[in-house]
Amino acid sequence: MDKPKEFPKQAQSQQPGKESEMNPKPEIIRDNYKGSEKLKGKIALITGGDSGIGRSTAVHFAREGANIAIVYYDELEDAKETKRLIRKEGAECLLIRGDLRNEDFCKKVVAQTIAEFGTINILVNNAAMQFPEKDIENISTSQIHQTFETNIYPLFFVTQEVLKSMQQGDCIINTTSVTAYRGSEHLLDYSSSKGAIVSFTRSAATMLAEKGIRVNAVAPGPVWTPLIPATFTEEQVAVFGQDTPMKRAGQPSEIGPAYVFLASEDSSYITGQVIHPNGGEIVGG
Repeated sequence: MDKPKEFPKQAQSQQPGKESEMNPKPEIIRDNYKGSEKLKGKIALITGGDSGIGRSTAVHFAREGANIAIVYYDELEDAKETKRLIRKEGAECLLIRGDLRNEDFCKKVVAQTIAEFGTINILVNNAAMQFPEKDIENISTSQIHQTFETNIYPLFFVTQEVLKSMQQGDCIINTTSVTAYRGSEHLLDYSSSKGAIVSFTRSAATMLAEKGIRVNAVAPGPVWTPLIPATFTEEQVAVFGQDTPMKRAGQPSEIGPAYVFLASEDSSYITGQVIHPNGGEIVGG
């Protein structure tokens, strides 16, 4: 097995938020990852699929035989690169640009995907943002709105629309975070929104079990994605992930396979659960 690529202590993005300009670039999929048609013929819709964990999930899905629609906010260069990687795997990719905080746009995302591919079998709710702040008094009302309107509201909007076409055997996978379980002193609003995603996952799983639609989540620990250099200081980036038992941050290539597992028949008896690829931190739930 290939050893995951690690980033040096002083790594930082020259232009925060763009995966194309991160140094070093994240590892998206291991060279030795062999697809086995686990998702052959499936259609996946992935929000925040242009970079990081979303890109890794998309490329893994493509290697497993799925066609993919990706929603991204404004990083067109990253989105085009993700599409190139998906096409390289022999799969088709639809890029959809817009703001998921807009309910009408969420509906259009689903409509466009179905118009292009005919259906949606897998929904990955992955888009998110964070604003580090150690003092609760400095967390503005507008920041709270922006965090929750980005991180949790679209799960309702997109899921409501997707369910109109989903059938038995289809599934929903949400991206939560280790911070939902152990908190974060500098990510109060972010960790709160991620906690809401855990509750959404459990409740939706119970609600949809009779329809044969599974709902699960992935709770990554520190992972080297554009969100990190975009929101943390150079000093924080330099030690990012070193407080985990494995003493390093994860790579997207180590997270994407968790989504493949939850999207495939391998997890057919699993719903309402959360997978924790977090470098060894022990959390409840």
